[in-house]
Amino acid sequence: MKAFLLDRAGAPETLRLAEVAAPEPAAEQVRVKVEAVGLNPVDYKIAAQGHPDWTFPFILGLDVAGIIDAVGADVKGWKTGERVYYHGDLRRPGGYAEFALADPDALARIPATVTAVQAAAIPTAGFTAWQAIHGNAHVKKHRTILIHGGAGGVGGFAIQLAKRAGLKIITTASPKNADRLRALGAEHVIDYSGDVAAAVMQITHNRGVDLALDTVGPESATSTFKLLAFGWQLICIAGLPDFSVWKPFEKAPSVHELALGGAYSSGDKMAVQALGKIAAELIALVGQGKIDPLVGEVVGFSELPSALARLKKREVPSGKVVVDVLKP
Repeated sequence: MKAFLLDRAGAPETLRLAEVAAPEPAAEQVRVKVEAVGLNPVDYKIAAQGHPDWTFPFILGLDVAGIIDAVGADVKGWKTGERVYYHGDLRRPGGYAEFALADPDALARIPATVTAVQAAAIPTAGFTAWQAIHGNAHVKKHRTILIHGGAGGVGGFAIQLAKRAGLKIITTASPKNADRLRALGAEHVIDYSGDVAAAVMQITHNRGVDLALDTVGPESATSTFKLLAFGWQLICIAGLPDFSVWKPFEKAPSVHELALGGAYSSGDKMAVQALGKIAAELIALVGQGKIDPLVGEVVGFSELPSALARLKKREVPSGKVVVDVLKP
């Protein structure tokens, strides 16, 4: 099979196309003929540092959609020919290839109304947003949520899910993305380069927000502490805040860390099964036209390294970049 190989920890430009043997599924695995793979910042970030569980050359690619073409001896409930998608284990070879191995517990079937490209746009960003809104947050209708980085993949999915949950949505983004984010469901779009705190407090009449989802980093998460209403929640996906600024018995917030890939490394089978359940829920909403999968750009297989390099440099359109593996 054709695959893009990473010979050592390095930049996206170091990926090389090679012909390698297709992997054979173990007893508890399925093999997927890859039709599309989504690109994510985690791909180039982990490529740069490597992983202690990798054996080089290594195949990246977490967000995979395709067709099951081989089933391990102990696998139940799945058969060849089924269209599926999943979020993979970053410790194992992934979907930057024509074939990839998957844990059947993490799979979900793709409805006929959804393309492989649309499905591959969902997992990393969509599953993280789902965990934030429906897994960790104490969601109640008419509460207010602040979503930092609404124009990103996680932010875009989170806005849509929060809207469906009946939340009032404030998000931060560049002004050029404001109209698109309002179309997704945001009520207020704050210029991230301005005085975000003042804007949030004005919108909430100095009460603060009930929920905050930080997709930016520790500094942003830290500054968000003071924007929470009493007793409410901060959810972090890009680093925890500096807890030294937390004044005990002042706001009594709850802080949650999301780590999507931890489902595999935890060794908890139920955590991997949860990925499959989230996958099924989200793909159903996409198939019904209730969630936009946020496909921003589709490239051919040969363009994968350059597209990943452009993603790293933020030289891509808003939305997800997806590789159509069947396209040269």
